[in-house]
Amino acid sequence: MSTLPGTVAAPSLPVASRQDGEYPRPQMLRSAWADLDGTWSFRHDDAGTADWSAGFDDARDITVPFPPESVASGIDEPGFHPVVWYARTLTRADLEAAGHGDTSPRVLLHFGAVDHRARVWVDGRFVGEHEGGHTPFSFDVTHALTGEPDAVHTLVVRAEDDPHDVTQPRGKQDWHEEPHAIWYRRTTGIWQTVWLEAVPTTAIAALRWTNTDHGTMRLTLRFAGPVAGGERVRVALRWEDGAEDLGTVESTVGAGARELDVLVPVARQTNGQAEDELHWSPEHPRLVDAVVGLSSPDDIPVDAVASYFGLRTVGIARGRFLLNGQPYDVRSVLNQGYWPDSHLAAPSRAALRREVELIKELGFTAARNHQKIEDPRFLFWADKLGLLVWGEAPGAYAFSPRAVQRLMREWMDAVERDASHPSIVTWVPANESWGIQHVADDPAQQAYSRALADVTRALDPTRPVISNDGWEHTASDIVTVHDYEGDGVVLGRTYADDAARARLLAGMGPAGHRILVDGAADTGQPVMLTEFGGVNYQPGAQREDGWGYTAATDGDDWIARITGLYDGIRASAFLAGSCYTQLTDTMQETNGLLNADRTPKVPIEQIRRAVTGR
Repeated sequence: MSTLPGTVAAPSLPVASRQDGEYPRPQMLRSAWADLDGTWSFRHDDAGTADWSAGFDDARDITVPFPPESVASGIDEPGFHPVVWYARTLTRADLEAAGHGDTSPRVLLHFGAVDHRARVWVDGRFVGEHEGGHTPFSFDVTHALTGEPDAVHTLVVRAEDDPHDVTQPRGKQDWHEEPHAIWYRRTTGIWQTVWLEAVPTTAIAALRWTNTDHGTMRLTLRFAGPVAGGERVRVALRWEDGAEDLGTVESTVGAGARELDVLVPVARQTNGQAEDELHWSPEHPRLVDAVVGLSSPDDIPVDAVASYFGLRTVGIARGRFLLNGQPYDVRSVLNQGYWPDSHLAAPSRAALRREVELIKELGFTAARNHQKIEDPRFLFWADKLGLLVWGEAPGAYAFSPRAVQRLMREWMDAVERDASHPSIVTWVPANESWGIQHVADDPAQQAYSRALADVTRALDPTRPVISNDGWEHTASDIVTVHDYEGDGVVLGRTYADDAARARLLAGMGPAGHRILVDGAADTGQPVMLTEFGGVNYQPGAQREDGWGYTAATDGDDWIARITGLYDGIRASAFLAGSCYTQLTDTMQETNGLLNADRTPKVPIEQIRRAVTGR
């Protein structure tokens, strides 16, 4: 623990870039928080008619945050259970761990993610509800924590997740009772960390970092509680790896303000010959630490949080993806973020770090987090260790007003949550026309596809946006193609040169879908092959339902096939990047580079050589 000079931070405030990966909100840390993961009480409510808001008997134990369909939860019942209830006690020790006291009297209850709709009570008092299975939410529960200081309170959560409602953003969660094709077992209820945090009466409620150029960040702050006017915000920067203080910026808050923008220049970046020393990239994932302090008009400390950011820019130009103004080959892998025993929830927090490490060890510079809004702690390790990430929405399957509203709302929340992470370099609000199956010729679905892309740009104009990954693009900054051709020579011909590019974009794509819908223009955007490969190989026990897009006979044949596919891609004159399907075997999809338990199918050096060509 340490602090930065010139701030109102408490001495125990962490250095954000050097955290251990436990904190559930890694870009806004306070010195205290209470982890509520662990053993809770649990009941199914298949009829959906119970009222257990004050607590319930005849309960079973469940281990949060693992979904009840999973082995890790201790419940392991993957059938149709649309309504579930959770309960646990909140004690004085929990509140003290959260930092509750005279200077931090307000108690916030945070949920990382609850699929799909949650209602929450404390001691039978309703404190709030939220819809959206992949995004965080919180409630101020101070008013519900009445009684003596040693009182024991009952926290109850009701989660509803209709397995047959295809208007819900659900990603790869199956609507059948048993997994089939490319869909997996469901994740119902709590699947990310639940935690308590005590905050001052007036507090920093949220923050966001935005790269404005190579040497300046814009910090957007939101406040909760009364703001009289004249309060001071002080932002102190430090590059820990270089043991260098990078300056302090101050600003004044207006009366009643709920939000404040602060331009934060990094003074050393004025020397253009040396500015790359601080730039963030996969090869050099440099992070700048910040302490953001809020004080009263007479400079009495009120609140302080620790954060970090990465100085980097992303963009497109002349058919290339740009990182820090330079062409960068995006060498990505499709990451389902699914584990055999815990489903969408990582089996441990350490597993999130190991996932990033494995992706890099395999030779990739990027991951496309597929049909899932990943735990923020995965993004911390991507920031810290250096991995580009494509942020993707979990798709709904229907097209209807309700489906549009649900996905749009949840996607906007996801972009807001993750926009500060330097690792995120591309946004993908839709995939393979899921939920817009007739986008090629339906004006309403085309309008929706463009709207998703445009609202993403409105929320974040600093990153490329892909309107529909794979085919049928309406408004994409990068044209992406899915092609599971198994012959590397044929793949090489398809993407050989500019003439091949013109044929591809003017006609039908490899999957029988046009690449650009009518009205979408070829403006020279970068073209990337964002799904390919998927070669089935099972080195150990054989799943009878295991499959891939092509199949190998043994390990040598498998690595030769993958190498041939990459040789075809490397020979292309115009491809700006690629994404191999997929990182791990996932249930019946046995086409991963790793087994489901994250062990490599052949020595990892062989996979890396195939991926990198060296």
